[in-house]
Parts: sequence; C-alpha cells; structure tokens
Amino acid sequence: MGQQRAVVIGGGLGGLSCAIRLAADGHDVTVLEKNDRAGGKLNQRSGQGFTFDTGPSILTMPWVLERLFKSAGKDISDYMTITRIEPGWRSFFEDGTTVDMVADIPQMLHELRSVNPDDAKKYFDYLQYAQDLYELCKKSFYKESISGLSELRQLHSLKELLGFDPMRTVAEGTSRYFKDKRLQQMFNFLLMYVGSSPYHAPAVLSQLAYVQLGIGVHYVEGGMYNIARGMLRLLEEQGVEVRTEAEVTGIQTEDGKATGVELADGEVVQGDLIVSNLEAIPAYRNLTQSPEAVKKSYELEKSFIPSVSGHVLLLGLNKKFPKLAHHNFFFANDMEQEFRQIYDQGVPADDPTVYVGISSKSDSSQAPEGKENLFVLTHVPALKDGESWEKYREAYREKVIAKLERQGLTGLREAVEFEYQFIPDDLRDLYGPNGGSIYGIAADKKKNGGFKIPSQSELYENLYFVGGSTHPGGGVPMVTLSGQLTADLIKKNLSKVNVKQ
Repeated sequence: MGQQRAVVIGGGLGGLSCAIRLAADGHDVTVLEKNDRAGGKLNQRSGQGFTFDTGPSILTMPWVLERLFKSAGKDISDYMTITRIEPGWRSFFEDGTTVDMVADIPQMLHELRSVNPDDAKKYFDYLQYAQDLYELCKKSFYKESISGLSELRQLHSLKELLGFDPMRTVAEGTSRYFKDKRLQQMFNFLLMYVGSSPYHAPAVLSQLAYVQLGIGVHYVEGGMYNIARGMLRLLEEQGVEVRTEAEVTGIQTEDGKATGVELADGEVVQGDLIVSNLEAIPAYRNLTQSPEAVKKSYELEKSFIPSVSGHVLLLGLNKKFPKLAHHNFFFANDMEQEFRQIYDQGVPADDPTVYVGISSKSDSSQAPEGKENLFVLTHVPALKDGESWEKYREAYREKVIAKLERQGLTGLREAVEFEYQFIPDDLRDLYGPNGGSIYGIAADKKKNGGFKIPSQSELYENLYFVGGSTHPGGGVPMVTLSGQLTADLIKKNLSKVNVKQ
C-alpha cells in the first residue's frame, strides 16, 4: 500500500492541513472546494479601503501551524509573519469595570486587584491549574486522534486521568478560584474559543486560560486569511491540486468502502482515501445515498450537538475609538441567563456578550488612515432544521449596536461608512456545518464527555473526517491539528495493512 489517491472534500483549515500532511507522506492529493476560494470560515472581505477577516480573528497555539509546515520540511516564517498581541483582550462590563487580560503577570495581578483583591491572590493557583490541564492534553489530546474514553485511558495513568478534574465543569472549576462574578464571567468566556457552555463543558477545557495567558494571543500580519494563503502556497509547491468551485454532491461507496466523489457537474473523482472537511453529520446525511449513513447521522446528532452559530457585522468606521484594544469583549449583565438562553433554551440571548475585533489596531494596512475596521461577532443558537435567522437580522443588529453605544462607543451608529452582515444562514449555506455552527461540536460533559466524532468513519473504512466536529475540536489551532492527527491516523492504518500483506 504505497502512494494512495486521496480526495479531500472541502478546503477549510482542517482539509488543507490534512492535504499538506498527506502530500508530505507521499500521497497523490486533490482538494475539492465548492466556493470560489479555499480557507473555509477563515476568509476575508474588503470594501472602501477596509479589510476584514470574516471568520477566526484570534490565533492561539501557533506551534500547531509551525509543526505543520515543519512536517513538510518548511519554515513557517517563509510563508507568514505571526506576532503576539497584548493585551490578549479587553473586557468591558455593564457596571463600567474594564479589565485587560494580559500575559504579563505583574500587570495581570494589578488588573485583578482592581476588581477583587482577594481573588487576585488565587490567580497563580488558577494559572497553574490551567497549565497542568494543558500539559496533560499534550500527552494525548494534542498528540493522537482520540475517539473516546477507552483510548484516553491507554495514554494516561490513573493519577493523570484524575488530574483532568473529571467530576467538574469549567464553571465549577473557575468558581474554586474566583468568587467575583465578573472574573468568573471573564475566565469562563474563554470557552467560547470552542463554542461551548462553561456550565456543560468538562473542566479540562479550563486549560484555555493557560493557552491564552501562558502561550499568548497571536495575529498574522496582513490578516488572518494569510494562514490559508500560506497553506495554499505550500500545497502548490507540493504539487497538490486545489480545485475551487468544485462542489461535491455525493460520496460513492461500495462494499463498505468509499470509492470516490461526485461533483455538481456530474464528474466523478476516484479515490483510495476520502477525507471530508464537511462535518460528519451533514456528510452522512447529504452526501451519501445510503440509508445506514443517514441513520448514523441521526444517531450521532443525539450526542454531538452543534456549537453556537454567529451574527456578524463588518463595520468600517470613519473614526477611531481609542478605548478599544485589538480584541474586546462587551459582557452580558447576567452570564448564567445568557448561556441558559443560548444553550438550554436555544433562543437568542436578550443581552448577549459582544466581541469586537479591530485588526487595524495592530495592522495599519487593514483600514484607511484615521479609520477602523470592526469585526463584531455575537454568538447565537445553531439553527434548527428548516429554521432561518433572517427574522432576527435587523432586530439583532439594533440590539448589538445599542449595547455597544450604551457601553461607551458613543456615536458608533453615525460613524459607520461601510457595513456587511453574515448570519447563521450564510454560514450554513457557504460551509455546510450542522445548524450553521461556527466551532463544530459543542463539548458537553453529560452528552459526549467532551469527546468529538471519531475521525475515522465507523461505516466506511477509508473515509475520514477533519474539522471542528472531530478531535480535538473547533478553533484555528484545533481544526488545523485535526488535519494533522487524522493524517497520522491514516498513516498508522496504512502501515497495519502493509504489515498484513
């Protein structure tokens, strides 16, 4: 089993990452992307001199990207320039409190003391707790493609398994260290990097505090889309064909194997390996004609619910707001109600937390002089079958603008000279995720234990999945890592076949 013909469905970061690794392993790889350019949710839009990253705007764990390029014998610095951002983000609360989340420990302690001196004393303990969880994950979650508890047990001692703090949720873990509701809210909200609720997600995800504050928040000069551009350049150098406007409408199967894919124009592309960057649930439901695959999609949906979706405003302003940093969070007044409405009731939050990213704060190429580019993201529930967000579009825009003006961005409405909106319908239609989700699968302690859908199909032995619905989850580093770990799994499986032969 030497060189294999590998077909990758979808050119998001998971698909591109897997393609790079498969090509580095000597396989003949073709990437098929339905849109006019690759990158998936990581994309870019420009207008009137403003440039916006329309998807991920925060980069953490840059070592994942560095390792990917190194695996292909390349140095990432030849493809993109990654810089660290300080503060990591600025938090705004309804009572007027402002807190900068910074990696510099003396400054961070100063920030925390200004809110609650007693809680500040617990910061070192909390950061150590988060780092311990992160280090445990480096031994397993970030090392191999894991599909469940049995595989996790093989990689850890009993002491280490208990170190994952398995009995608590993220919110319960946070409350052990901080009593102030504002600080609990700030640290709990780190979980929105992966689109999950701190009241449902296992405490192991508290490691995101160390990811943010220990490893740091980063940005790619020229815009986050340069990550995709760098990957595409590397794929071209590897001789990988990346076909855009090539929509896959079906996966062909025979005798328990995937044999190829069918395109919208009727063309069939044969493959020995099929890798789907489209999430597993919609891939089973929409791309196969097999009743058992459709049945499998509904079985998976019981345990693996979609993460949140998003309502996005791209606002080009004719002025600057000096009080804002590169990354800003305007928090809801009632954290518990916000998460309850979005995750438990599946309705838009009455008072949502609003993220405002302004890349022009760090990169002057992103907006005309004296102006700013605001990427405004509000998390909203994933769409139910047949549902549209259109009915909320204008009312929710008004709610978000009113909140930002109320919390200090006076004159925002009048300053807008360029605007574009994305709603959950757009995310679903453009990229195909279940319910228009941003981050794939939500981590839920009770429903799935924080695990994701297995990377290898349980129905077709040579069909694999990458992206936010698979291990290790959503967000730029995680989906990029999913591609690498799935390529490792493919290599491992092929080596077993070679041994048998």
